[in-house]
Amino acid sequence: MNKKLQTVQANLSITSIEKGTAIGNEWFSSANIITSWSPINGEAIANVQLTSKQQYKKVVKEAVSAQMYWQTITAPKRGDMVRQFGDALRTKKDDLAWLLSYEMGKSLQEAKGEVQEMIDICEFAVGLSRQLYGYTMHSERTEHRMYEQYHPLGVVGIISAFNFPMAVWSWNVALAWICGNTCIWKPSEKTPLCAIACQKIIGEVLEQNNLPKAISCLVIGDKQLGKRIAQDKHINLVSATGSSKMGKSVAVAVAERFGKTILELGGNNAMIVTPSANLNITIPAIVFGAIGTAGQRCTTTRRLIVHESLLDLITQKLKEVYSQLKIGSPLNQENHIGPLIDTDAVKLFINVLKEAKKQGARPVIEGSIVDRDSTSKKCYVYPAVYLAENNMEVVQKETFAPILYILPYTGEVENAIAIQNNVSQGLSSTIITQSIRESELFLSAQGSDCGIANVNIGTSGAEIGGAFGGEKETGGGRESGSDAWKAYMRRQTNTINYSTDLPLAQGIQFNL
Repeated sequence: MNKKLQTVQANLSITSIEKGTAIGNEWFSSANIITSWSPINGEAIANVQLTSKQQYKKVVKEAVSAQMYWQTITAPKRGDMVRQFGDALRTKKDDLAWLLSYEMGKSLQEAKGEVQEMIDICEFAVGLSRQLYGYTMHSERTEHRMYEQYHPLGVVGIISAFNFPMAVWSWNVALAWICGNTCIWKPSEKTPLCAIACQKIIGEVLEQNNLPKAISCLVIGDKQLGKRIAQDKHINLVSATGSSKMGKSVAVAVAERFGKTILELGGNNAMIVTPSANLNITIPAIVFGAIGTAGQRCTTTRRLIVHESLLDLITQKLKEVYSQLKIGSPLNQENHIGPLIDTDAVKLFINVLKEAKKQGARPVIEGSIVDRDSTSKKCYVYPAVYLAENNMEVVQKETFAPILYILPYTGEVENAIAIQNNVSQGLSSTIITQSIRESELFLSAQGSDCGIANVNIGTSGAEIGGAFGGEKETGGGRESGSDAWKAYMRRQTNTINYSTDLPLAQGIQFNL
């Protein structure tokens, strides 16, 4: 594995000591460092130098200056730069995926999917660069024309989480760049090498096109650096992904200076299984939704709302499937579950299971730590399934770990929808049914209150073509597809008078 790591590092130009501050392909040294550890085997991958206060100020100054030029470049030409970035990602896809899997711990297949997601959003953005449309409206005044258009916001700050250490950044930058913004990225300090590898690739693209380096910047640090970004009046938009607690602090700080935010926060996602459900798709959807990325997706299935008539059958099938799950290195494609991100996540997993029992939840499948050799950081766990009630405190909270709560419901589907909606988060949801009425009700205004509502698929695995995000304590932000690009621009309404008079709106008379 070390030999493979060395090969990947060489291909991605990553060394054992990395600088964590970059303006394009210009990198800056600093004294303070963190170590990136692989949760797969507990080995140190590299030391990364943190961004100093002075370096941060320089990054922001350069990003502001570069944006003034970048916004003068036509959107299709900005899109061509993004196209080249997507092409560069293709050539590095396998190496990026391996590094992602090794540093974060998700399966190699999922890691390849994440890199592909970066490529896909680049393609989406390239097409979008030729259709950043506004609308034309009819004026009430004779010989007047009204329309609206969109202009770049300025500098976009991106705060991303460890669970999707590349894709979430790409969702933001691909759209922000074609909209004429420059970007400053603060990745999770748990996965800094994924960010460094991406920054080196875009740095080369900018250099090859003789474009300002500060179109893409990187800063690495802890939550204090995140607070600095949230409070910085020079950063026009802050896109933050993480917990609801973190998002609240970002929202307050940015709102105090009248900045803009895109918040992608916690999820407490539910799958409703009705009596008519096709079990051939139900069981795989449950299992992947609950254990994919070791339960560390914001769209992980955390609550399973099952009609009482199917409770015993589904419980038994889950026992059978879970007993066959293989836990181990995510680089081995025969394994289904890799490690949690670190030992703190493991401690949280165990503590939540203890608390669930105290609150009356009953284990269907007991979760526990997997015994590993002494060189491991012991980040592997057996996933848990508990029979619970929706009003339990542990069920109401999001735990970033493979814990699935089964919540039986009785009567009609309206009862299941009420259970699903009775949490403070509102990201992803799904219903498994063969009833047209149930599926349409679930998607109606009286149905799911989540930003994502699916029928006969799982809660995770969103495509980039649709806007991604959720409601309530999930933050209300939207990224990726559809018209999410509008969040990265400022709207302007224009009225042109081509008459020889000066009529006022609403028929107001003003005579001199």
